[in-house]
Amino acid sequence: MASIKLIEEKPVSLSELKEKLEEIKERDKELDFRGNKVRDYLNKLVKMDTKASNELKSKIISLEIPRIKERQIVKIIDVLPEDLDDLKALMVGETTTITDENLQKIIEVVKESSPRKRKK
Repeated sequence: MASIKLIEEKPVSLSELKEKLEEIKERDKELDFRGNKVRDYLNKLVKMDTKASNELKSKIISLEIPRIKERQIVKIIDVLPEDLDDLKALMVGETTTITDENLQKIIEVVKESSPRKRKK
């Protein structure tokens, strides 16, 4: 069995994953069974395109919230919590502590960037 060497570990948003899956589909002409299942799942779940999710990521990073990790930011972008309780529920399993004031800043940025707001 070949040994696998992990070179880099980087969190990827669902919108980025959807884009990569489309690139694979173009390259290989079709997806296998699992690839199609993942594509169907992402089509139902992804709320933002890659450009919008990258903009939201930049806005959250620009808040300069202490101790927030990139994987937490990606999780926020994937879920787009609507209020403080949703965001707190998203952060339950995390060991970092973020103040309510900083969590509220995140919610405000998410609300102004949310595709739900643009549809109204």
